[in-house]
Amino acid sequence: MSRQYVRMSGLGGQGVVTAASILGSAAVRDGKNAVVNPFFGAEKRLAPAESYVRISDEKLYDSGEILYPDIIMVYHPDVILQGKSYTMPFFSGLKRDGVIIVNSPTTIEFSDDENARLEDLGASVHFFSATDAARELAGTELATNVAMLGTLIGTTGIVSFDSVDAALRERFGGKSKFVASGTTAALDDAVKKQYDKIEKLLASNAKVLKETYDRARTAVAARANA
Repeated sequence: MSRQYVRMSGLGGQGVVTAASILGSAAVRDGKNAVVNPFFGAEKRLAPAESYVRISDEKLYDSGEILYPDIIMVYHPDVILQGKSYTMPFFSGLKRDGVIIVNSPTTIEFSDDENARLEDLGASVHFFSATDAARELAGTELATNVAMLGTLIGTTGIVSFDSVDAALRERFGGKSKFVASGTTAALDDAVKKQYDKIEKLLASNAKVLKETYDRARTAVAARANA
């Protein structure tokens, strides 16, 4: 049985809930089962927000908070540097040989104790400036969540690129049945208003997804050959 648990930690307004929904939809398109759960307090920008995605080849019966993730995605450096997270330390519960993907323009220096713990777990930590990539490729940091998805699938292959691309087009093409929270719906509307036509939004998101996917694959290959 193949089962992967993903914990996404970010700040309100970064689209963590939307990214989790797209990832879950992509897993279903790949013929897998998925359970997606968002978790946040007051719905306001820059407040801690988390989403949990369970993906399995078999039926899933558990839901809610993921205490023992295989993959941890950190959408903002302040999750680590300022402790803006519901889970402390941010890598708490990470399974052996787990993967951590951090959206940061620079490498974050962990404490000696943290480094020792991560090394003991055999964890691989990947730093990638998703926000900078979003600004570069889409002209807006609102595409950070898409850049993080591209980085995730390029790094781990947890779901196929084609399925994420299709789920992304469904979500922003107005065909999704997903019901967002008030804040997330407002964020989706804000993203759509950045463009004259929905086609431009879809093309922009597709560009961000493909480029960050390719960059992540290149980075993983270079790391393996180092």
